[in-house]
Amino acid sequence: MPLNVIHVGLGGWGGNWAQIAIPRVPDVEVVGVVDIDADTRTSVLKAIKRPELPGFASLGEALAVVDADAVVITAPAVTHVPLALEALDAGKHVLVEKPFANTAEEAAVAVRRAAEKNLVMQVSQNYRFYPAPRAVQRLLAAGELGELSAINIDFRQWDNDAAYAANRHYKFPHPLINDMAIHHFDLLRKVTGQEAVSVYAKVGDPSFSKFDEEASAVIVIELESGLVVSYRGSWVSRGTPTAWAGEWAIDGEKGQIEFTSRLGDNPAGDRVSLRRPEGKPVAVDLEDMPLWGRSAGLQHFAQAIAAGTVPETAGAGNLGSLALMEAAARSAASGRTESVVIPMV
Repeated sequence: MPLNVIHVGLGGWGGNWAQIAIPRVPDVEVVGVVDIDADTRTSVLKAIKRPELPGFASLGEALAVVDADAVVITAPAVTHVPLALEALDAGKHVLVEKPFANTAEEAAVAVRRAAEKNLVMQVSQNYRFYPAPRAVQRLLAAGELGELSAINIDFRQWDNDAAYAANRHYKFPHPLINDMAIHHFDLLRKVTGQEAVSVYAKVGDPSFSKFDEEASAVIVIELESGLVVSYRGSWVSRGTPTAWAGEWAIDGEKGQIEFTSRLGDNPAGDRVSLRRPEGKPVAVDLEDMPLWGRSAGLQHFAQAIAAGTVPETAGAGNLGSLALMEAAARSAASGRTESVVIPMV
């Protein structure tokens, strides 16, 4: 039987979830949608060719009428935890878009509530569900590089053309760190299996940036092993754009791994190469993933509920990524190295 879900938040990226990510997953059936804007609800239901699907202005209204097993939350980030708590208190499993919350402690409240209710609480860290980072995780876990000596990550995109009033991205809180680098921070934890202990973020935006807060930054991250990671990210780079997961170089005593992932909304551009000392880079074979990204994560969510297992991106496991994001934002504001504090749950 499919997992019956209520989908909350249909604007922008949420509408893309409704039209692209969710329909690919046969294990999930949407039984109701929620958005405060009636025109948005009508438009999305027409686009997915399901005009008869019940639509509501609030999650509370939907929960009172619709029989569902879970709630998928793709509304604005500020609403994630309040909506998650409402769903959990109604006995529903929850899948929430990233970032889980704006602070790790706020997210921990929802994680604790899910544990009390014995419900699945998962964060959609969709970049994990691509073949390149999964291959790199396996290579590093197998010791292919031996002791690691450095990790360098570059992310470059240009998103500065639209007029200020026409692009809501300019107004996002911490548009590089919270909206984009959170993906890279989460991948860093995935491929290394390590938590971050400290972070230093230096913002140096050009005068032509239209972003209210940081559009670019250089970030230095220390992992628990002492390994130092260099991260350079920018929304205002005129350089060759990277894939959305960035360009990675991981150095170790036995060689180097380079990888990139999520060139588009598919795994076709994923690449991993392994270079041994004195040798040329050799391409690493990648797994064939019938589902990827958000769809693979949503399927993972449904399967975890059916099997009674803990999903890879469970809320509790996501707190390390969120704490690193939060500490990087604090550092960008303070100009100091900040400790990464992961709440106890």
